[in-house]
Amino acid sequence: MSHKVIVPIGPYHPLQEEPEFFQLYVEGEKVVDIDIIIGYNHRGVEKLAESKHYDQIAYLVERICGICSSSHPYAFVLAVEDLLGGEANIVPERALYIRTIIDELQRIHSHLLWLGLAGHFIGYNTIWMWAWKYREPVLDCFETVTGNRNNYAMFKVGGVRRDIKDEDIPVLKKALDELSCVLDMFNGAINDDPVIKARLKGVGLLSRQQVIDWCVVGPTARASGVNIDIRRDVPYGAIEKVDWNVILEKDGDIFAKTVVRIIEMSESIRIIRQCLDKIPKGPIDANVKDIPQGEGIGVVEAPRGECFHYIKSDGTNRPVRHKIRAPSYMNVASDKVSAVGGTISDATLTLAAVDPCYCCTERLAVIRKSDNKKIMNGWDLVKLCQEKTHLMKERKDG
Repeated sequence: MSHKVIVPIGPYHPLQEEPEFFQLYVEGEKVVDIDIIIGYNHRGVEKLAESKHYDQIAYLVERICGICSSSHPYAFVLAVEDLLGGEANIVPERALYIRTIIDELQRIHSHLLWLGLAGHFIGYNTIWMWAWKYREPVLDCFETVTGNRNNYAMFKVGGVRRDIKDEDIPVLKKALDELSCVLDMFNGAINDDPVIKARLKGVGLLSRQQVIDWCVVGPTARASGVNIDIRRDVPYGAIEKVDWNVILEKDGDIFAKTVVRIIEMSESIRIIRQCLDKIPKGPIDANVKDIPQGEGIGVVEAPRGECFHYIKSDGTNRPVRHKIRAPSYMNVASDKVSAVGGTISDATLTLAAVDPCYCCTERLAVIRKSDNKKIMNGWDLVKLCQEKTHLMKERKDG
């Protein structure tokens, strides 16, 4: 007779860069069930946004995630521009191209980071070192264009904050040419390696129907043959002005997710090259001054999938409501089916295979005061954060 045992993964675990708790129920080495317990990150971003004006919010949401830190400000400005009449009707054409270049550079950076971690997790540290080595030139490209290697501070309602200099375009193209050769090397190394195939094929399976049932998005969905991509389905930026392909695999295992991300990086290089060749002259900002009353929605294809922002305005310079849904919020839940049936060692890889970002996923924690009577509401949490910030500043200045 089998005996069911609980194996905890988290909330602090070497395979998780952020706190989250997965409780595995196992019989022997086989995972028969899993509980996913969220709520270890207090962010309060949505509530903070209600006290910031629209230009400040772009900086605020950029800090939701340091890896894909253009996805959230991009989705936010698209939501406000939707309220104003649509990105294509407001934003200058040159700014549309710059937005797409930044967005696709971010996709390459994020996928390379994930690829390196994936290699590390399976004990293939050569992949890890090489992936992170070639992530550096991508960050150098960001520094060339934006002045920053992370948190690029490029997006604003009505356009972008900085232009791409003509003399920087050859520098960017040279970096992309070198990276393209590296991606071909990665593609060949992973597809030809029997050890990687033995470790990843058939592991963490998600069928096409399970992807649909659990509303999975991004590369995790496309690896199971579900043909969705916000860039094509709800176009934004200059994406309709260039040629590219949605990358699909059908096996739905971790190996398929790896292949999708590697080929997507090559497609991103293809998109950026075309944008650099076609970018028109002209202004980069529409100089939007006032936000009228209304509602708007912005969606972008973040490296992990659909990133959604909703804005409700009452005509002042601050939103009445700001709602955010990150792709990991959808993808992490699919571990409930993909991790079941595998071994404990497979489960750890499966949890990491969706490229989870728990800080992106979680917004608010409920905190009780020590008397266990009063539950702190959103404003209480905002005040608490501001008080701590003020105290830290006083200590620093003192």
